[in-house]
Amino acid sequence: MTGRRAGGGKVRLDGADPTAVRDALDSGDPLPGTRGFAGAVDGRLVRDVLGRYPCFSERDDPTTWSFDPTELDDPEAVPAGHVRTPAGDERVWSLPEPSPFDSDESAVSTVRDAVAESLDEVSTEGLAIAFSGGVDSALLAATLDAPLYVAGFPDSHDIEAARSAAALLDRDLQVVEVTHDDIERAVPDIATAIGRTNAMDVQIALPLSLVAERVAADGYDRLAVGQGADELFGGYAKVAKAPTDPRVDAGTIRGATREVIQSLPGQLERDVLTLRAAGVEPVAPLLSDRVIDAALRLPGHLLVTEPGEDGERKHALRRAAGEWLPGEIASRDKKAVQYGSLVARELDRLARQDGFKRRMDDHVTKYVESLVD
Repeated sequence: MTGRRAGGGKVRLDGADPTAVRDALDSGDPLPGTRGFAGAVDGRLVRDVLGRYPCFSERDDPTTWSFDPTELDDPEAVPAGHVRTPAGDERVWSLPEPSPFDSDESAVSTVRDAVAESLDEVSTEGLAIAFSGGVDSALLAATLDAPLYVAGFPDSHDIEAARSAAALLDRDLQVVEVTHDDIERAVPDIATAIGRTNAMDVQIALPLSLVAERVAADGYDRLAVGQGADELFGGYAKVAKAPTDPRVDAGTIRGATREVIQSLPGQLERDVLTLRAAGVEPVAPLLSDRVIDAALRLPGHLLVTEPGEDGERKHALRRAAGEWLPGEIASRDKKAVQYGSLVARELDRLARQDGFKRRMDDHVTKYVESLVD
């Protein structure tokens, strides 16, 4: 085990410098202008309010810790927005609840400026872009001079969408065609890296991992991703259908958006660990503090134009994206990565071929567990 000790005034941080983190601790500001952070500062383990970087310690010894849970015997994640010391965990940051913008024009302008400033800060050295052809990754592709990669089965929606969007942007595209052998090989490594075997997490992680593997093999060590945009800007059907959708408790679109934002720490932990295990460091420009702050201030109708399935989701982000993208891309809907890549379908197929039938409870998870064992 090679866990790192947090103590004696030692500092080791991902994502931000110690001065910024100390200032955030002193002020209690949950969005101090960083891209997130985690690690040890002045004898304390810290993790930002949305858990954009993972951090773990031994369950019975908080002074022994690591960014990688596989380096620990019994890892326990530091909760987002908390400080961990030998005395226990203490919440120090909570997601703010700002008032909505006064006007739609001000809202869209602020989102546009926040996205532009965040993208401007991204270095393209050693960078590649995970590109699915939707508005989120297209924003990265339109503004960052880095190669584009997409993963999926040959007849998948994601490959078709990425090819058409790359053509509209006049960009080359590297296609990683996924096979059943790729899935069977990658699943055990992914499950070990993220410490999870449930079907949904593995399905989401698979395309990310396979893109990252190819990117690393091609000599890049950083991968830009569009993570966070769906949660921040109202990209989910369950948000659009609030309060009638049983998957959310909130009674309004704005409230439902805030509810799904709170799910980000667990998702980002999975994604960061997946990409690092495959050999690249994630870069998520749409999860900077300034973009989060702008998104939290959006009224419901700029998240989803009207309640229900007919409303346009991520409306403010799409309007802001018109600064860089043709309308055909800015208005484009996209499938979730596990479905758009057809990885979920083919993982299910492999499970059934191996005897894990759909009549079994959670048959795909059982199949994943059999591969790990």
